[in-house]
Amino acid sequence: MRQRYLALLSVFASLPAMALTFQTRLESIEWKVEGDKFECRLAQPITDFGSGEFVRRAGEQATFRLKAFNALLGGGSATLLAAAAPWQPGRADINLGTVRSGSGDVLFNSSQAQAGRLISGLMDGRSPVVRHYSRDAGVSEIRLLPVRFSKAYSDYQGCVAKLLPMNFEQVKLGQVGFPGGGIELDEQAKAKLQVMLDYMKADPTVNHIELDGHSDNSGNRLTNRDLSRRRALAVMEFFKANGIEESQVTIRFHGERYPLVANTNSANRAKNRRVNIHLQRVAPVEKPAPQAASTPNAAATS
Repeated sequence: MRQRYLALLSVFASLPAMALTFQTRLESIEWKVEGDKFECRLAQPITDFGSGEFVRRAGEQATFRLKAFNALLGGGSATLLAAAAPWQPGRADINLGTVRSGSGDVLFNSSQAQAGRLISGLMDGRSPVVRHYSRDAGVSEIRLLPVRFSKAYSDYQGCVAKLLPMNFEQVKLGQVGFPGGGIELDEQAKAKLQVMLDYMKADPTVNHIELDGHSDNSGNRLTNRDLSRRRALAVMEFFKANGIEESQVTIRFHGERYPLVANTNSANRAKNRRVNIHLQRVAPVEKPAPQAASTPNAAATS
């Protein structure tokens, strides 16, 4: 370990004099794992700078971001590297491309592909390095070290295993079909609705559902309108049976008025027999506070 530390010191001593380098001392390196059903984070604090973090949202792959305590670096561009360890001679750095950095507390978010390669590099003993360029600050280098990464990554994977299958942006709009022409939910439809239901139970702020029922044009307009209503009701009953209050559901039904595709063949008509679902966050309506009864002024008497 001491040889590795000395090798790191020699690398930083060889950087250009104008380069400003941020990294935590080897003996103080730590990885922190935090998260819940919606997001998992694997972060290494960086002394006098901020932190480098891998962030994985439900339903997505991880990205890498750099957070700063202050605006020392400002805007500019940065190169991402999976840098070879000084104690592994003969290995070259891997250039993962550039990112544009801003001036807020989160300087940038990498692509999912870049984050995946940084994680692979850490497992292989490489260091994520951000080489930042700006007019005001010149060249700055921010470096994370792979020390104690394997154990932290295992904990992070445990967090990832508990993530919901989708995040709110992915789950808020859904659609279930009635390809057979009836009003019964098939297993595929129930599976889609279950994912939405699970999200609502995990996130109580998502507290309202809009349902829009549709039909094809096979019958007369009154029959089609009733079919679209009964399909929307079937979806509402699924949610009610699983703990959602009827007051949280709004139903609309449109018959054949809004086809997804032209009703020119049986396959298209099957696509048009559907219910669209929209999950929402609706703030409760505040009731006005009751006004205190006023006491009439006593009339002056003479």
